[in-house]
Amino acid sequence: MTFQNLSCRFCQSRDLAEILDLGTQPLANALVAKEWLLEPEVHYPLIVLHCGQCGLVQVPAVASEREIFSDYLYFSSYAESWLAHARRYVEAVTARFGLGPRSQVVELASNDGYLLQYVIERGIPALGIEPAANVAAVARAKGIDTRVAFFTLALARELAAEGRSADLIVANNVLAHVPQLNDFVAGMRHLLKPEGVATIEFPHLLRLVEGMQFDTIYHEHYSYFSLGTCERILAAHGLRVFDVETLPTHGGSLRLYACRAEAAFQTSPSVARLKQLEHDGGYDRREVYAEFGRKVYALKRDLLAFFIAAKREGRRLAAYGAAAKGNTLLNFLGIRADFIDFVADRNPEKQGRFLPGSRIPVLAPEAVAERKPDYLIILPWNLREEIAQQMAAIRGWGASFVVLIPEVRVF
Repeated sequence: MTFQNLSCRFCQSRDLAEILDLGTQPLANALVAKEWLLEPEVHYPLIVLHCGQCGLVQVPAVASEREIFSDYLYFSSYAESWLAHARRYVEAVTARFGLGPRSQVVELASNDGYLLQYVIERGIPALGIEPAANVAAVARAKGIDTRVAFFTLALARELAAEGRSADLIVANNVLAHVPQLNDFVAGMRHLLKPEGVATIEFPHLLRLVEGMQFDTIYHEHYSYFSLGTCERILAAHGLRVFDVETLPTHGGSLRLYACRAEAAFQTSPSVARLKQLEHDGGYDRREVYAEFGRKVYALKRDLLAFFIAAKREGRRLAAYGAAAKGNTLLNFLGIRADFIDFVADRNPEKQGRFLPGSRIPVLAPEAVAERKPDYLIILPWNLREEIAQQMAAIRGWGASFVVLIPEVRVF
């Protein structure tokens, strides 16, 4: 199906074709308070489109960024592995780019200060830009200067006028969350000093497709990037990718190093190598994404077969991690509390609420030992090793862990 009434959010082409329809779904992080359980819940189409002109994979912006991000329940610091990732990053960029007391670091979508805490520990001036006031308050309590705002070109001009141009811009897992891509990237260039560096992390589209990671698709992820597509977007606004690293985070991510086009940084051979890998895999052709869609529909049938068989065998099922990716998966499958008794989560902001759509209750992790399920389904599968270690006690009553992506695995 084509959508001639829509245009690509980057190149404005109307050559958009559907590659996957995940149904109508609520916002993936919009957990439901108990007093709202009898109220109607807004659902939006979750359709994945491919632009034939620039190659950007995207979902329509049916929900605004203010609706999604102004009050947010995702706190980065609850994942210990993510904190370790942030600490290693700060150590590496500080050494590589000689950051010090006279430098300025700005993080876009800085969340609860999970990363900037390691920057200010080193005496490096840092500023966080975070649109969710409730999350920004946690960062401020850590002593991190945080501005509650969406990052835009207008804000970049304001910050530059205040003398806060950046030696380093950190953009971890935010580019996908931006409906106004061109304005956002133009703001990055404006805020960057002439020899400054921007690092951009995002889940790699190649890994999403190869790993059947369809559950990472939800409304707040407006776009899904290959290196080639992201490089084109940055270049359109005067930024050049001079290095790229592959990361294990979020099921396989990229970290791009970008500078102003005229800056002196030498381009690493890793950029050309990864672009060639994407080309060889066909990630510049629509057919690859159409085939991905067909495989997702087949996987849906396999996942439903697992749930039905488990319940027919009398198994008690619980889940761990009230993650957005889990909500995409559960709502796509139509799984509710008649299959999964509850989901455990460490975040007290989520406990006592209910998952959007499925209305499965969210409880503290202690509920797992109290209720002793036979299967504990790890919804944030990218953290499976960390969670399996934290919850290893389930082995004591003979329970097993389950992950569902890229296929059912019981262990």
